Amino acid sequence: MLNTPSPTISSFGYEIIRDHILSSILGKHEDDVLYWAGKELARKFPCKSQDELIAFFADACWGTLELIKESKDGRIFQLTNDPEILQIKQRSFKLEAGFIAEQIQLAKGYLTECYNEKREKQQYVMFTVKWDVKERIMNTIPLE
Repeated sequence: MLNTPSPTISSFGYEIIRDHILSSILGKHEDDVLYWAGKELARKFPCKSQDELIAFFADACWGTLELIKESKDGRIFQLTNDPEILQIKQRSFKLEAGFIAEQIQLAKGYLTECYNEKREKQQYVMFTVKWDVKERIMNTIPLE
């Protein structure tokens, strides 16, 4: 799954589904559904380390994910990509936020949420991850 060579494919097909079909079908519920879809996707493709999480983003052609800051109850990631592929003005990044939230939740064992903030001028997306140490959950997978 991770770091396997794949043929070069145009991003056009992905853009059609991601930016046009899904938004048309989901309408005003797009952000909510994409967030929960991201969480479900993370359960199907669990990452065992932070390096695997970063590699998944690259393999999925979501872009380059980088850890910017870490604290005792949170992390901040930055997502960059070619501006034509990132489509920051048109795209919702809730799928990626849900994916990150679930990966960290599985690793930490605490209820976790992830919020995204588009930085359009700088062409990157900031993901702020917070977990609640008072809300323990089961079924964790360590993420280093």
